Amino acid sequence: MLSRDGRPLMPCHPARARELLRKGRAVVVRQVPFVIRLKDRTHDESEVEGVQLRIDPGSKGTGLVLTDEKKESGDQGAVITVRRGLVSVELRHRGDQIRAGMRQRAGYRRRRRSANLRYRAGRSDNRARRAGWLPPSVRHRVDTTFSLADRLCRCAPVTEIHVEHVAFDTHSLSAGRLLKGTEHQRGPLAGTSVRDHLRVTWDGSCAYCGVSGVPLNVEHVRPRSRGGSDRISNLVLACSPCNKAKGSKPVEAFLADSADRLTAILTQVRAPLDDAASMNATRWQLTDALSALGKPVHTWSGSLTKANRVAMGLDKTHTLDALCVGPLDHAVGDRIVRFPQHVLTARATGRGSYARTTPDRYGFPRLLRTRAKRHFGYVTGDLVRAVVPGGKWAGTWTGRVSVRARGQHSLSTPRGRINVSHRNLRLLQRGDGYGWAMRPESPQSPSPKMG
Repeated sequence: MLSRDGRPLMPCHPARARELLRKGRAVVVRQVPFVIRLKDRTHDESEVEGVQLRIDPGSKGTGLVLTDEKKESGDQGAVITVRRGLVSVELRHRGDQIRAGMRQRAGYRRRRRSANLRYRAGRSDNRARRAGWLPPSVRHRVDTTFSLADRLCRCAPVTEIHVEHVAFDTHSLSAGRLLKGTEHQRGPLAGTSVRDHLRVTWDGSCAYCGVSGVPLNVEHVRPRSRGGSDRISNLVLACSPCNKAKGSKPVEAFLADSADRLTAILTQVRAPLDDAASMNATRWQLTDALSALGKPVHTWSGSLTKANRVAMGLDKTHTLDALCVGPLDHAVGDRIVRFPQHVLTARATGRGSYARTTPDRYGFPRLLRTRAKRHFGYVTGDLVRAVVPGGKWAGTWTGRVSVRARGQHSLSTPRGRINVSHRNLRLLQRGDGYGWAMRPESPQSPSPKMG
């Protein structure tokens, strides 16, 4: 909620917002997240206590919660801290989509170069990068979290920011146990090479058929084309016929008739470390970015968040984890007394593509896109309200629009997509690169934490 002069006030209950709108004391500023502005009260005339913004960052999703803390008298007269959750937002990143798009674009560029300029020397790898550079898929996590935090700070009187600051020991995660001392310096390839290690592991035989005494190739269990890495746990030895027959197939499909060999191979495969690596790369970058908001930023360990969540009996989701970020003295009686029943989910969708051609699966241009992205006043992603006068879809519909050059736009509704003329549309909110929705929150939430 905003004051008459546009400064943030304390969040109010939805019923209170409806009452203010019904009496004409407020106007709608933004539909999602829903923000109203009072017409009869300034910031100086209001009582603003301030709220805290708590963030639980993740690789695939990030939880952001607005809370307030009050001092109350406990059962034995001691002063305790009571924390209440006011607004919960779950941000869902699209780093995997960006990474896949970058790989696809690189494949198209590689094909064009090899087909048309095969005699041209390769591009030099000696290229400088600015300090703090991150890959686009990783930088996206920092930028979207900062953008949403900035938006919440402009809509609510945030006085301080609390962030969970976690570092992952990727070496211990690879080993499957906690490493100590010099064990961090001795990996599976200490004192040997990749081929020698695989030759000892698989006894000099093919991991797929068991043949020995023939030339063996280093094979990726999960193919590189399907996101596989060069980690030693993703490598096996394979004979040439098995290597060619498997190709880019999943190992589960290739060894569907050999359960014993499939089990032996999957036993050595470790979980990917992409999520842990991205969190390690962005933890300081995110803290530095949030400091630019002009609010005090406090960092807390993940063990403290887990202890608060277990003590309160809450499920493990990003929003509930964000609610538990920060110190609570349970011995004295500090507790969390309320959490939002509904979570606003913000799915990062981007703002469209820069490409003005649609390629086929091989990278050749299939059709041309229009140079303009706005048609008849609307852009793909805008939130609109459609009033259909007649026909099968007669009625009033609200949703995101996908524009078309001929003016017959496509509207996403709960019952599916419908085609609506631009004359029957009314703009509610410009597209901001996010897809907004609501989901219920409960202590035993079925939604698992991602990343």
